[in-house]
Amino acid sequence: MLLIDDDPNLILLVKDYLELRGYEVTTAKNGREALRVLEKSIPNLIICDVMMPEMDGYAFVKRVRDNPQTSYLPVLFLSAKGQIQDRVTGLNTGADVYMIKPFEPDELVAQIEASLKQASRMMQKQANSLEGELSVQVPFDVDLTPTETKVIQLVAKGMSNREIADDLSVSQRTVESHVSNMLGKTGLNNRTELARWAIEQRMV
Repeated sequence: MLLIDDDPNLILLVKDYLELRGYEVTTAKNGREALRVLEKSIPNLIICDVMMPEMDGYAFVKRVRDNPQTSYLPVLFLSAKGQIQDRVTGLNTGADVYMIKPFEPDELVAQIEASLKQASRMMQKQANSLEGELSVQVPFDVDLTPTETKVIQLVAKGMSNREIADDLSVSQRTVESHVSNMLGKTGLNNRTELARWAIEQRMV
């Protein structure tokens, strides 16, 4: 996932906590830097501060929502601004969750897991609705390992990385690595396209 905040202490604390819980975390200190990160790799979720230099959270999330490759990503806003109007503005801007600083780490993890499950359900619905349309263009000679095949079958069933990790008795980071490898092998852009391809190939 991608964590964006201009407070280095918060970055350090949240990153360490999430990594202890099995998440792989990339960081950026403002929206502009985060956009450069997104050009290289697409996370499964974004955690973003609102008030930041160069590009604030509102402007960044608008860019995320306007880009077809990232528009589906769950976004959690973290902000010290806790008035009702601030929350309304954040949610209307495109955030899925608005959390107020300071927050309990366990609540953040719960919100992350709920958002990932919701995203998985949406991807499954989208993958199902795309059946019968133009096939995804994937090289014919893609060679998946047995473990990658198991992972992509579970992705196609709408399971989150954490659920897949539990099911296969491996770490979430291992699952994320397998998903990343399969995106590289297939030339696909995200989990939705992986799920769609798996369904078309009758892997499920």
